[in-house]
Amino acid sequence: MKHLPALLVVLPLFSAALIPLIAALTPKFARLSVLLVMVAVHIGAWLTLKQVLDVGAWNYAFGGWPAPFGIEYVVDALSGSLAVLISLLAILTTIYSQGLRQPNTTLRSGVFEALFLLLLAGLLGIVLTGDMFNLYVFIEISSLAAYPLLASGNSRGVVATFRYLLISTIAASFYLLGTGFLYSMTGTLNMADMANQLELNPGGPALAAAIAFIVVGLSIKLALFPVHGWLPDVYTYAPTPVIGFVAAVMTKVSAYALFRILYFVLNGHGITTKALETLGWIAGLGILAGSLMALVQKDVRRILAYSSISQLGYIVLGFAIGNTWALTGALLHVINHAVIKSCLFLTAGACQWKTGATRVAEYASLGRRLPITIGALTVSAIAIVGLPPTAGFFSKWYLAVGILQAGNWSFLIILILSSLLSAAYFYRIVEQAYFGPADTAYLQNQTSGKLELPVAMLSPIVLLAVGAVLLGIFNQQIVASVITKALPILP
Repeated sequence: MKHLPALLVVLPLFSAALIPLIAALTPKFARLSVLLVMVAVHIGAWLTLKQVLDVGAWNYAFGGWPAPFGIEYVVDALSGSLAVLISLLAILTTIYSQGLRQPNTTLRSGVFEALFLLLLAGLLGIVLTGDMFNLYVFIEISSLAAYPLLASGNSRGVVATFRYLLISTIAASFYLLGTGFLYSMTGTLNMADMANQLELNPGGPALAAAIAFIVVGLSIKLALFPVHGWLPDVYTYAPTPVIGFVAAVMTKVSAYALFRILYFVLNGHGITTKALETLGWIAGLGILAGSLMALVQKDVRRILAYSSISQLGYIVLGFAIGNTWALTGALLHVINHAVIKSCLFLTAGACQWKTGATRVAEYASLGRRLPITIGALTVSAIAIVGLPPTAGFFSKWYLAVGILQAGNWSFLIILILSSLLSAAYFYRIVEQAYFGPADTAYLQNQTSGKLELPVAMLSPIVLLAVGAVLLGIFNQQIVASVITKALPILP
């Protein structure tokens, strides 16, 4: 029990090395092993979160070396909750992928599963680590695992992923340079110790450079407008189970890292406040730009990609405003958007797999051909727009109250206008699915009583759609037990 924080990362990391060997002997057992590892990680994450909620933050020192001399994991209510969420989404997308399983070589199957586990280990490491350099290491682990997974679809996916690789490498280099500046000022890489050292440092050009490099690097990673250029093509052409997981969590853990550094490492410095003010206006422009670009797209997955850019702007805007209400809305949206966007991408992938539909016009009559799938898509779309009682409404509500408290009416107008634009571009999809011209011949040939999708594909979609509603209904409990315990002490 005392080593649970370490095992959450170590278990999938070492399992990734074994899975190709197991797949060479029996592919079916390899796939089962991957699922069992993910379930074990998820149970461990729940136990860790329970311990944190009962006792308080859990500081785990590797090798018995206490901070700041050794590497430390710090699990609080928010990082523990994100570990639970990440591992759960990994399980659901892995189950979903079984319905999409294509005939391929044993080696390729084993490598795919191993990379997925490596990606899971990297993402969990990002949210659990309390060390600035270790954060960089886990960012690189998750990225190196994501590149081949994202490129495993088609030739367009390969090109998009190569561009992502180049841009992501620059982003990681920026982050590393910023960390180097902070280390030169403080002589430590432990986040808590660095925060203490910076309290004694008046700042200066080195601190300004550090903040600039880290903010730009993580902004690229989380696809904040206008450094979002890698995201639309990657999200459009990547394999469905991969993007159903990557789109849900990779940008969110980068947003979490940005929040953790700005508020728990750099807190109290005037230049950090200036950086947050700049981020606020950039995020506001990104919210509008992402919504407008989504409005003119014809490919459904491209609509979802630009919608993600807009929604990520909400999160960063909440960080920038920085009062209790706004931070609560931003952190709640990190959780909500992960569930909602995973559901949207999995439903879009299911429609493509079943009917070949990728464009809005091709969704005509899909509401009758795939009623459960389109129903889940509709629920998730309503949640993105922000209608009660879905999850999206409550995170936007907290954010709106925070904006009003800050007295910035421009941001409130942006928030409302973006929600209206979201309603417009999702209405196009839903309207076409339910009221578009029906394919009468197809409907007549449908076999009654037969599920529209394999159970392995349909069950994660339904669970995520239900989750988008339950997260809204129980938002108060989540805020009280998780979010408020993760907020910084504000002046």
